[in-house]
Amino acid sequence: MQISRLPALRHSLEPSNHPYLSGPWSPLAEEVDVDELEVIEGAIPQDIDGIYLRNTENPLHQPLGRYHPFDGDAMIHQVSIANGKASYRNRFVRTQCFEAEQIAGGSLWGGLMDPPGTSKRPGFGAHGGLKDTGSTDIIVHAGVAYATFYQCGEAWMLDPQTLDNLGKAPWGPLDGVSAHPKVDEETGELMFFNYSVHAPYMHYGVVDRAGKLVHYVPIPLPGPRLPHDMAITKNWSILNDMPLFWDAEALERDIHAARMHDGLPTRFALIPRHGQPEDIRWFEADPTYVLHWTNAYEVSGPDGDEVVLEGYHQSCPMPEPLAEHGRYAHMMAYVDEHSFQSRLHRWRFNLATGECREERLSDRIVEFGMINPACLMEKSRYVWSTTTKLGWFLFNGYARQDTRTGEEHIYKLPEGVFASESPMVPRKGGKSEDDGYLVTFLIDENTGTSELAILDASDISQGPICRARLPHKISSGVHATWVEREHLTRPRMKPSPAPV
Repeated sequence: MQISRLPALRHSLEPSNHPYLSGPWSPLAEEVDVDELEVIEGAIPQDIDGIYLRNTENPLHQPLGRYHPFDGDAMIHQVSIANGKASYRNRFVRTQCFEAEQIAGGSLWGGLMDPPGTSKRPGFGAHGGLKDTGSTDIIVHAGVAYATFYQCGEAWMLDPQTLDNLGKAPWGPLDGVSAHPKVDEETGELMFFNYSVHAPYMHYGVVDRAGKLVHYVPIPLPGPRLPHDMAITKNWSILNDMPLFWDAEALERDIHAARMHDGLPTRFALIPRHGQPEDIRWFEADPTYVLHWTNAYEVSGPDGDEVVLEGYHQSCPMPEPLAEHGRYAHMMAYVDEHSFQSRLHRWRFNLATGECREERLSDRIVEFGMINPACLMEKSRYVWSTTTKLGWFLFNGYARQDTRTGEEHIYKLPEGVFASESPMVPRKGGKSEDDGYLVTFLIDENTGTSELAILDASDISQGPICRARLPHKISSGVHATWVEREHLTRPRMKPSPAPV
């Protein structure tokens, strides 16, 4: 394993016992390239050819106030797999805020839990006072990787193969881009949304395969909301208005305190892919909050055409503090799946009657699910979800869930070992929907090391079929994606000028 290290970056972070600045969340300061990873168990399958990208909240500087795990700088970890071999590299995303703090040598912005006035400079995003980090999501569209921030910052571009930073997306609108844009590989289109504290509070847009913004319309809402994800079918884009959002009175004092608003339903906006606000079909459902959807598709039935949406319904969106965590009690509960109780769920929107029907698909607490990407916008059967350590935002295993039969296969990692969000990679020439692999990173707190791991998607219970050593222990993180090599050959837009 030959390691090439890039020049050191300025950093000021001090040792800490903060639960999300230590242990498996310990930040990493170095950037490296590794030409070939050392395989320590099994063999890398020959029928995998593509790139795994994972985003990470990874701060370089001492926080100005209280630290929340969603405040960190974006670091992208990449593994490129081909011909039974794997290379690795990692890079920070050079947002304008990242570059400004490199010049200053310290933090300039407060975080999600800090009071107004903490930041030394005006902030960004729907919150209005945060650092634009691009540290939430990572996707690939038209040969470009986009790192996006859940509070609607810029969409920051990278070369998915080299991780060279390419600046901010030239098509990004004034109100930014939320995490979780969706890509239709067949049409080459990217669908996105944003939200803000000023009317009309939400927008929806479409970017074509050449990287041009071709559609951008308001989504009328009664006030500021906090959506996190969207879904697409072949004809519809699905946005939401859920009853968990900022308290209006607190917002007038520039305090961003979210709460559940009793008496309000969950509402879904179905808009044709290139539709106008007047084309939106609104559907109401039971109050909840949903972080992530797994799939959406269209079906025809005896009672009319339906749009089916699947994702993780929260039974307790505003959980009680976890007292055992002391000063971090509220923060720990809000990022703990066992506290907000997320379970796989299905919503069915009848386009003829305007009715919505719901059904729970599993009683198991899970989140951060992946499907076979070939089944996106098609009726799918399997979801590969992550399980988490009780009381923590740490993935400690996987659940392969059959949405048709309810059958579940479980793999629990050894104690002290934690995983990453793990895309499903279809096997070349696969014979079934679950014929493929899960690709992930593992963090082993017992040994202070990290690994690339590959699991058999059809039988996750046997654990990794291959493990390869990474050059350093990485920090735990959030979202990941897989892109097939063939999807990297499409024309790439020109990079925007470097941020100042």
